[in-house]
Amino acid sequence: MKINVFNTFVGLTLILGLFASCKDKPKNGRTDTYSSGTIKFVSDESFSPIIDEQREIFEFVYPKAKLVPIYTNELDGVNMLMKEQVYLAITSRNFTDKEVANLEARRFQPIAIPLAFDGLALIVNNSNPDTIISVNDIKQILSGKVAKWKALYPNSKLDSIEVAFDNKQSSTVHYCVDSLLGGKPINSPNIYAVDKSAEVIDFVEKHPNAIGIIGSNWLNDKRDTTNVTFKRNIRVMGVSRIHPATVESSWKPYQYYLWNGNYPLVRTIYALLNDPRHGLPWGFANFMSADSRGQRIFFKAGLLPYRGNMTVREVSVSDE
Repeated sequence: MKINVFNTFVGLTLILGLFASCKDKPKNGRTDTYSSGTIKFVSDESFSPIIDEQREIFEFVYPKAKLVPIYTNELDGVNMLMKEQVYLAITSRNFTDKEVANLEARRFQPIAIPLAFDGLALIVNNSNPDTIISVNDIKQILSGKVAKWKALYPNSKLDSIEVAFDNKQSSTVHYCVDSLLGGKPINSPNIYAVDKSAEVIDFVEKHPNAIGIIGSNWLNDKRDTTNVTFKRNIRVMGVSRIHPATVESSWKPYQYYLWNGNYPLVRTIYALLNDPRHGLPWGFANFMSADSRGQRIFFKAGLLPYRGNMTVREVSVSDE
């Protein structure tokens, strides 16, 4: 009788143990923690250089963590987040009110964490001598009201303006439509949407008539640790809020000019989270937004950290 009672007790214990373990296992099969496990996340392709740096350092600090990036356009990336295919998206925009309402109705708590500021850069071929432009000129080009270089620069020897973007659904295109054209579509007669940001640089390098619009994190020359040198195979234009542009009123997307507001084309990089588990997506997002490591990585890449402490020193240069 004792043996039977013991066997029954053991059997019940095993059954209850198995039931409890099944109950504790998440329905989606996730087992990641704040600093371990494997997850996929999505990012706008235009941020891929800096996000790859962040990912590599995070995995070095937390060797039990594995982050698998999916680089795509911003529209598809946010759609993946809304469908719970991923729980972290790196974008250049916050959640919309409609997206927040949708997620909250499904008992989620969407969170947007600002990470850094990125300048939207305008690049031209090395043979193009005209390297200053006003915001008004940019609007005229994108709306299709200006199609020839001579309309902007009467002495220009170039013909039609060829505008190159990274992707039709990218954050770069959305910024131009929303912030420059007031929601109206881009209507330039010579628009070239390539596939990736690196291809924009390649297109401009090969086409003298081209003007490319690209995130400034693609332009940093890794040989220069001071972040004041851009890639040498193209020219970066100075952009002016004042029309017409002058050398004195035009600024390039250096960190300091993002910080003091002189450069007019600035966007915020966000980490959009929809992770009720508070697992690895949260760990990576908070790593990028922390002062200690993640913010320094943004700084060294030529972007303006959102929370990093900036030290500005004035230097007097004498000709004597």
